[in-house]
Amino acid sequence: MPSAAVPTARSWLARGRASRGLALAVVFVALLLDNMLLTVVVPIIPTFLYATEYEGANSSAAPRQPESPHSTIKDPPFSPVSSYFDTSTITTLGSPSTMELQKGTSTRQPLHPPVSSPSPNGCPQGEEFLMQENVRVGLLFASKALVQLLVNPSVGLLTNRIGYHIPMFIGFIIMFLSTLMFAFSSTYTLLFVARALQGVGSSFSSVAGLGMLASIYTDDFERGNAMGIALGGLALGVLIGAPFGSVMYEFMGKASPFLVLAFLALLDGGLQLCILQPSKVSPESTRGTPVLTLLRDPYVLVAAGALCFSNMGVAMLEPTLPIWMMQTMCSPKWQLGMAFLPASISYLIGTNLFGLLANKMGRWLCSLIGMVVVGISLLCVPLAKNIYGLIGPNGGLGFAIGMVDSSMMPIMGYLVDLRHTSVYGNVYAIADVAFCMGFAIGPSTGGVIVRAIGFPWLMVIIGVTNIAYAPLCWYLRSPPAKEEKIAILSQECSMQTKSSTAQKPLRDFLLTDNTDVEAENVE
Repeated sequence: MPSAAVPTARSWLARGRASRGLALAVVFVALLLDNMLLTVVVPIIPTFLYATEYEGANSSAAPRQPESPHSTIKDPPFSPVSSYFDTSTITTLGSPSTMELQKGTSTRQPLHPPVSSPSPNGCPQGEEFLMQENVRVGLLFASKALVQLLVNPSVGLLTNRIGYHIPMFIGFIIMFLSTLMFAFSSTYTLLFVARALQGVGSSFSSVAGLGMLASIYTDDFERGNAMGIALGGLALGVLIGAPFGSVMYEFMGKASPFLVLAFLALLDGGLQLCILQPSKVSPESTRGTPVLTLLRDPYVLVAAGALCFSNMGVAMLEPTLPIWMMQTMCSPKWQLGMAFLPASISYLIGTNLFGLLANKMGRWLCSLIGMVVVGISLLCVPLAKNIYGLIGPNGGLGFAIGMVDSSMMPIMGYLVDLRHTSVYGNVYAIADVAFCMGFAIGPSTGGVIVRAIGFPWLMVIIGVTNIAYAPLCWYLRSPPAKEEKIAILSQECSMQTKSSTAQKPLRDFLLTDNTDVEAENVE
């Protein structure tokens, strides 16, 4: 019996390694964990830094301050939980907020503030600290994307030489180490290093994963569906990350969400060992188009720009929206993550829905409409007066970004098939660079703009930018093919091009034998 079981296990592994579905599942899980770690820190970092740096400094200084017998406000001890939204916790004598309270605005009980809807004075104090924190949190969030931006081209070249499996596994190892660093870091510097290290791991995982899917799913329609499913993993990670992080941080402490993610990352590593065989070197049979050549292609640049600007909107919201909610809505910590829930749910719906529909309605049109909706949604965000007012704008934002992402990712692979060599590592490195530029420029400049002109004007700037860029997607309606690839593309591409319109019956004939082609690929 044992001897029979071993061949059975080996045959199951052999079938699994030849299955496109399991390879898609590996990429799905990798993107899921990467983006859970990306967003789980969004509600944690601003509140953690406020509690450890601002409240900690004031609480250590408070005992040394002499208590004035004429003061109507007493100095209660600081607590990282209760004092965060306590109306009586800012007690540093001589500070603007305290002096204002001492001048006659402190008629409420100092130790027992009302629990009803808080007034503006009930919001977290330290206005100058919060404005500076916008910049520091933005830079910390942007560090991941900046590092990923630098590493992506090297990963694209590496996948051309050794294949996609080993880089995927390297990404898992780095992501695991970054997650542990987040769990046990207690200073801004260590958190910054952990975030930057995450960028390295994310670069390996995303470039290798999307490139592997593009090489496995050669049919354009199937590739669009596969990319939609893989981006569903990205969307699910974004969906779970922020609410999961805020609730776990509120009730179980800072380290708890990161330890859970580290455990899930170990499971992902085991799945990769079984399915991908990361010790196996499998270079591409043909040399891919150089990155610089792809960057000179205007159609690739238009597609990359759409990815960059549409994602820049949510990237600007990540560091600035929680702090704006703290200042204007007096939101408790758990709401800072829940505010992103509508965007995450609608993004999950949008990527899966338009992975199928975009090919029928035209991916260029889907992207154009998506960018317009992104702009309108961002313009509506500052109109919200409470967390419920954010449901509509954030929901529309997530759905529209899902439209753009699920359309542009397949277009990037299609443009390489249409105009260059069908090797996908470099083009998805460019796609990831565009994505990272949005998440690098957005947080790093968003905090500075908020400090200079305010949060509402930041939303106006990025919203109008998306609406103005949207018409450029029209150029992706019918990109021209290179002459030497016309015969191949007339049989392999479902998107209409200027050169292959007359040969569309050949494409319809090929689809009738698609099941046989897939069976040969599995074997």
